[in-house]
Amino acid sequence: QVQLVESGGGLVQAGGSLRLSCTASGRTFSDYAMGWFRQAPGKEREFVAAISRNGGTTDYVDSVKGRFTISRDNTKNTASLQMNSLEPEDTAIYYCAAVLTVFPSRAILTTRAYDRWGQGTQVTVSS
Repeated sequence: QVQLVESGGGLVQAGGSLRLSCTASGRTFSDYAMGWFRQAPGKEREFVAAISRNGGTTDYVDSVKGRFTISRDNTKNTASLQMNSLEPEDTAIYYCAAVLTVFPSRAILTTRAYDRWGQGTQVTVSS
């Protein structure tokens, strides 16, 4: 099984940028589709972005399209989320997640499909 560790969260002013990283260990990283999710206080965990095993397919929740970019480097066992033009509504704990899949080009958007999760990293956007 793969283990995931997020980093890169912090406090930023509205309009600023942050880059989150997720480092994987334990099993072949390229066997996993990856996703980023977030959970704000009092709210359910929601999908943010997903990327296929080969990095060729990505998808985003509408609220972050044009502002966030998901990427991965299978040679470094990392997945990243570049977040630009941050808004106070983006404040949440951000989690990376992984799911083993046989499909190299499929991005997986469903929270319950993922079975490996990191511990989360806090992102706070001040107005």
